[in-house]
Amino acid sequence: MSDKLIIFDTTLRDGEQSPGASMNKDEKVRIAKVLERMKVDVIEAGFPVASPGDFEAVKAVADTIKDSTVCALSRALDKDIDRAGEALKGANSSRIHTFIATSPIHMEKKLRMTPDQVVEQAVAAVKRARQHTDNVEFSPEDAGRSELDFLCRVIESVIDAGATTINIPDTVGYNIPQQFGALLKNLLEKIPNSDKAIFSVHCHNDLGLAVANSLAAVMNGARQVECTINGLGERAGNASLEEVVMAIRTRQDVFQCDTTLDTTQIIPASRLVAGITGFPVQPNKAIVGANAFAHESGIHQDGVLKNRETYEIMRAEDVGWAKNQIVLGKHSGRNALKSRLKDLGIEFESEESLNNAFARFKELADKKHEIFDDDLQALVSETSAADMDDVVKLVSLKVCSETGETPQASLILNVNGKEETASAEGGGPVDAAFKAIEGIINSQAELKLYSVNNITSGTDAQGDVTVRLEKQERVVNGQGADTDIVIASAKAYINALNKLFQVDERAHPQL
Repeated sequence: MSDKLIIFDTTLRDGEQSPGASMNKDEKVRIAKVLERMKVDVIEAGFPVASPGDFEAVKAVADTIKDSTVCALSRALDKDIDRAGEALKGANSSRIHTFIATSPIHMEKKLRMTPDQVVEQAVAAVKRARQHTDNVEFSPEDAGRSELDFLCRVIESVIDAGATTINIPDTVGYNIPQQFGALLKNLLEKIPNSDKAIFSVHCHNDLGLAVANSLAAVMNGARQVECTINGLGERAGNASLEEVVMAIRTRQDVFQCDTTLDTTQIIPASRLVAGITGFPVQPNKAIVGANAFAHESGIHQDGVLKNRETYEIMRAEDVGWAKNQIVLGKHSGRNALKSRLKDLGIEFESEESLNNAFARFKELADKKHEIFDDDLQALVSETSAADMDDVVKLVSLKVCSETGETPQASLILNVNGKEETASAEGGGPVDAAFKAIEGIINSQAELKLYSVNNITSGTDAQGDVTVRLEKQERVVNGQGADTDIVIASAKAYINALNKLFQVDERAHPQL
């Protein structure tokens, strides 16, 4: 019989470390609900000690999720661990994930601690975490560059102290599959009490090997993989949940384990995360990219028409791909919208929020005859943003663009309850709109990214715009959606500005 492979999703914690990908409490809860529907075993919800906002987000996920284990990250410090335990009080099933660095360079340059001190602090942290939950995970940060004998010593000690999961992170994405798989095999063989804990891996994608390293570890005894939806994460990202899960599911002739995930929820999860974070999925991305099951070559098309398995090693339906069904239009009522959103895993905490969403739905229905599920996801994201107490709001925008003339934009913004107007010229209508906004706000932020994607197909499709701004080394993403791409762009720019105005005290550690 196959062993169970535990899927530990860290989209809400490590995925959020992508520059500009921060999520608010409601967005984290929405994603957590989709992960729960997917039957993800463990959801790492955040790092509670980082800020009051992070604490509240972890608490909200812990209070909402019933079927998955909710995990909180902490450094090997009493204040971190106690804060994590407090945030997880409402969880049906909780886990505290604590860590300390074990590589020579980290111990000497970052921690400035001796190996003996590191072992002592690691053991103390696990014992402290056990006061809050009997489900404790320990990670030796930068394990991929740690000395094997010392790594064995630390892990043996924390298992004796009560750690039930040992996670081996390739923190900087330095390892290659053969090397990383051998590391797992050596640890399991050399550590006397290794059978008392589940061994896990957490791989970064700096060399494009995160999934390969994770799978090599699984083949050598790891029975938990830490991953994120769409491979989101610090720098080049983390191992992609969808790639790990489908590789193991597809190649059961090779792997002696399998997950219990409902893989039909992969595409809905991918789209939701992309929409909330503003990180679109590249078309040729495995499993979830738009071209993942497309066939351009005539030879391939002919083969697939004769027998799907000639060129497809898995079914598109198994990961949630299906033709977008038209479900709502301008004559649809409030209850129809509420019912369809519930089918998509979206429920509103108040009637006011539902009413706001319905009002926006009606506005969209007047512009766009056929409304798809992806439109609804974008609409809910926009409604959630509108429910926040924003400093800046778009009241109206007028642009003029014609051949041979300089594009112009005039707009009215509501800034802290007061309406202000501005006009500007630009290289194009979007550039003019951004300059008009800055004429009022004068944020002095630098535009680092401007990206446009269509939410659905057709000339009446909504444009989904991402704007990335940087100011004083702080990076934020803004999103906006509209059938008018210039309005969508202005919305995205204003959304990013509002995020810049919010206090951000987070200082996420990285694994």
